Amino acid sequence: MDVSIKPIVYSALFIALISIGALIAIPVGPVPIVLQNMFVLLAGLILPPAWAAGCVAVYLLMGFAGLPVFAGGTSGIGKVFGPTGGYLLSYLPAAFLTSVISGRTEKSLVRDCGASIVGMVVMYMFGVPWLKWVLAVSWNKALAAGMYPFLPGAVLKVVAAVIIARKLRPLIRL
Repeated sequence: MDVSIKPIVYSALFIALISIGALIAIPVGPVPIVLQNMFVLLAGLILPPAWAAGCVAVYLLMGFAGLPVFAGGTSGIGKVFGPTGGYLLSYLPAAFLTSVISGRTEKSLVRDCGASIVGMVVMYMFGVPWLKWVLAVSWNKALAAGMYPFLPGAVLKVVAAVIIARKLRPLIRL
């Protein structure tokens, strides 16, 4: 495979993984449990920053255009104005920052964990205030509906993304 085509192929793979991760949704209130955020982190750990953000941008554009790639097979620009819109929009900076922090040269477990934690924090920094605004609830209710129940899963997703990335990187040379 030509080296110049590899990032395109891997980006397409991550677009597909993020889409599939969104279809695996467990409703627990206004914000479902999904795997798409783990794949956003994984894209950031594997791809260069522009490619990580680019594949998330394509994923978002697909959903906004009507393809059923958001949580539970939903779609549409209206999702941005719903309770989960902040989480969706957070994926772009989360993937980019995860990629920048994880670095393109010297890879370390601590850097990968830190990058993934920052990516997950960015998701909550966008998602929870958006949820508060859309639902017109207090900060306590927004945190109770959009963050607290998801923290154990977030830790597992960070760990899984780091483990998978460290296994895949030797096989993927961009």
